[in-house]
Amino acid sequence: MSDDKLYETLKLSLPSDRIRRNESLDKYTHTKTGGKADYLVLPNTYEEASAVTAIAYETGVPLTMLGNGSNLIIRDGGIRGIVLHFNRLNKITVQGNTITAQSGAAIIDVSRTALNQTLTGIEFACGIPGSVGGALVMNAGAYGGEVSHVLVNATLLTKDGEIITLKNEELELSYRSSIISKKDFIVLEAVFALEPGKYHAIKAMMDELTYLRESKQPLEFPSCGSVFKRPPNHFAGKLIQDSGLQKARIGGAEVSGKHAGFIVNVDGATATDYLSLINHIQRTVKKKFGVHLHTEVKIIGED
Repeated sequence: MSDDKLYETLKLSLPSDRIRRNESLDKYTHTKTGGKADYLVLPNTYEEASAVTAIAYETGVPLTMLGNGSNLIIRDGGIRGIVLHFNRLNKITVQGNTITAQSGAAIIDVSRTALNQTLTGIEFACGIPGSVGGALVMNAGAYGGEVSHVLVNATLLTKDGEIITLKNEELELSYRSSIISKKDFIVLEAVFALEPGKYHAIKAMMDELTYLRESKQPLEFPSCGSVFKRPPNHFAGKLIQDSGLQKARIGGAEVSGKHAGFIVNVDGATATDYLSLINHIQRTVKKKFGVHLHTEVKIIGED
C-alpha cells in the first residue's frame, strides 16, 4: 500500500491531527534518541486503536506499540509502518479495592492513586518510570514487588484488532517476561486488586523507596533505566563496575558513575552510541567473568 493510500485509510478511523507522518521519535523516549516513524498514530479510544490495528493486519503494514519509552531504545533508522502511541489512553479509576488503569497511564500514577485511596500492595511501583502497558509486558517489579503480585486481568488487542481479556494466570508472567510480547498483543488496560491500608504507612514505604531510587540511580540524566537483566548468581551493575567500565563512554552515551547498570545520555547521544556501548560492555564482561549480560531494555527499529 502506498503512503498516501495508507494515510487516507487511517483518516477513516481517526482525525488527521492524530496521524503524524515522518515523526521523530527522540521526543518519545527517555534516552532522547531514536529515528523517525513513518506514521505515529494517537488513538483516543479502544475502538480507534482496534481499527488501526485491523488496518495494519489487513494491509500487511508493520505495527509497533509505543508506551512512554522508558525501557526502550529505538534505532537511529526509525520504525517503518505504523507506531501506535497510547499517551492519550491514560485514565485511572477506582472501585472499592480495585484500580483499573489504561495502558498509557504511568504505573507511578497508579501507585499514587492507591496511596490517595489508602490501598496497599503496589508501593513498589512508585519509582518505576514506565506506562501500565509496558509494566505488564515486562512484568515490571522493584524492591520485592512485581506486577504479577497484584494484577487481576488485562484487556488486550490481538494482531487482527480483536479485543480480549486474559486473567493473571493466563498471561504467563515471569521475570521481565509475559505472553503479551510473545503473542504480539497490545495492552489496553489492566485491573489491579489491592488491600486496604493505612495512609501514613503506605506513604512511608513509598518515601523510603523513592529515596533509595533517587540516591542510587542517575535520574539527572536521560536514560533507559536498567539496561541488563540480572544474571544468575550475579548483579549486572557489579560485574560492569568490576570490569572497570564505570564512566566508559562512546559518543554521548556513558556508563553511569552513580550506578553501573545504567547508561546515560550525557551529550547528545544517538541510539547507535547506546548500542555500541552495550556491545562493548557485553564483550568486556564476557571476557573477564565468562558471564553474558542479556539486555533488559527493548531495542527496536532499523539501523
